[in-house]
Amino acid sequence: MLSFLNELEDILEERKTNPTEGSYTSTLMQQGLDRILKKIGEEAGEVIIAAKNKDAEELTNESADLLFHLMLVLKNEGLSIKDVVKVLEERHKK
Repeated sequence: MLSFLNELEDILEERKTNPTEGSYTSTLMQQGLDRILKKIGEEAGEVIIAAKNKDAEELTNESADLLFHLMLVLKNEGLSIKDVVKVLEERHKK
């Protein structure tokens, strides 16, 4: 499971370093931070609606979209999901 997140991070890094024509990820990164953040807002709203509707399939799909866009903004800002996990681990130790 976590190995796929690592693989996805590698893909995001590749798209950032070597933009690919027609790539959704490359396009978002080229459009800049504001566009990526807008997508996070949209996906977060969709997660809320899916949870309120008690639609497990939709909640899973929208959560995947939200996680993807979160990882994208982290990568765009020079961070990774590993940085977030480190914070969670530190919080857990307290």
